[in-house]
Amino acid sequence: MLEELQKMAVTTLLHLKTGKELMWPFSNPPYVLGEKDIPIASYEGVLRGKELYREYLAGKYGKRKMLFSGIHFNFSFSEKILEEGYRNSTFASLQKYKNQIYLELAKKVTKCSWLIVYLTAASPVMDGSFFHDEDLGKVVLKNLASPRCSKIGYWNDFDPLLDYENLQSYVKSIESYVAQGQLKEAAELYYPVRLKPKGENTLERLKNYGVDHIELRMLDLNPLEPVGIRREDLKFLHLFILYLMSQEDRDFLPFEQVMALKNTKRAAKYAEDGIWIETGWNSAMPVKQAALHVLASMKRFFQRIGKQELMEIIYFQEQKIFCPNNRYAVQIKSMFEKDYVKREIELAEQHARVLTDMK
Repeated sequence: MLEELQKMAVTTLLHLKTGKELMWPFSNPPYVLGEKDIPIASYEGVLRGKELYREYLAGKYGKRKMLFSGIHFNFSFSEKILEEGYRNSTFASLQKYKNQIYLELAKKVTKCSWLIVYLTAASPVMDGSFFHDEDLGKVVLKNLASPRCSKIGYWNDFDPLLDYENLQSYVKSIESYVAQGQLKEAAELYYPVRLKPKGENTLERLKNYGVDHIELRMLDLNPLEPVGIRREDLKFLHLFILYLMSQEDRDFLPFEQVMALKNTKRAAKYAEDGIWIETGWNSAMPVKQAALHVLASMKRFFQRIGKQELMEIIYFQEQKIFCPNNRYAVQIKSMFEKDYVKREIELAEQHARVLTDMK
């Protein structure tokens, strides 16, 4: 996966080189010369609706939020594993079994998305022009490790409640928000996890053809890495998904769904002492304690396999908790709080040299 990212990054850089452009390595934009300086993507013909949709988003959420960027992590189980699970199930078809597996996984990942945000947040520094035109060039620290995942990020203006009973009820719950006018279309559902069909991502295809994979949407670009993410974090996400699927499937009640979104936004804060994770009705614990609890449970699960490599992947994440300086947000704040844009451009140039040397 990382090698494919490297190939795409090199191809992009070689194309940009003719225009003397670079790939910005941060999830936060460099600076904003006012909203008029932010173009809407242009489409023609049958795709004209995409442009109109983006104009709608700009009017509702503001163009500035459209400048946030991140990594979307797509995951699917191998067909061999799914077929074996289906043979031991009572589902009427393989696709119905797959739908239920991915619905179950979506619930569990959404509930624990706060942990992924806490361990991978990497955007504590912003340019003041994101908030006010007159503050262009002023470095701003908002006590946020990941602004895009925080309360100031790209979220709906209500807490969506989804029905995970089966795929049809899940799709219907999203369609109801569109029918009520709370969403323009399904793509406006800004949620940590999406269930996606193969091919074009529409609710109609999802309903008719079923789930092909899930998409995790809460990962910041890591500017310390040329391709935006560390190999250790990719491996951890894989292990985390396998671990979650081993856990008992439970209902994802409405109050738990609201709680999951609140926890995700809280985990995006910079100061750990101010982060409390709700773990149930009227119960909460500090984020460090909550994170170590999950990682300890993961270690117990994977110790059965007996591979030291798996323990090392979890240990890498634990060190971000035991040693705060290992958190990406802490490292990046120290590196870029003096001159955010200039130093990021230098880093982008460095990444470009590293990547193009790989071709």
